[in-house]
Amino acid sequence: MENKPIMKNAIVTLGTVVALTAGLAHAQVAVEDTDGNGSYSMEELMVAYPDLTEDVFAEVDADGDGAVSMEELTAAQDAQILVAG
Repeated sequence: MENKPIMKNAIVTLGTVVALTAGLAHAQVAVEDTDGNGSYSMEELMVAYPDLTEDVFAEVDADGDGAVSMEELTAAQDAQILVAG
């Protein structure tokens, strides 16, 4: 009967590790605005998302102005349109 507390602790620990790992998998990637203009170009996004295509960039750029705002970036990350490779 002494193994029950050890087993319970192991299960709780394993559950915690799985939960933390899942959270990290959905963590948002930091993108740097290198030119300081308040939005992100395709080149800036490609540093964090090297597999980014022009089609995906166009999808993320919801207003079609040729740049991705912080709001557009956050929405794309939340919708998992942008996934770090």
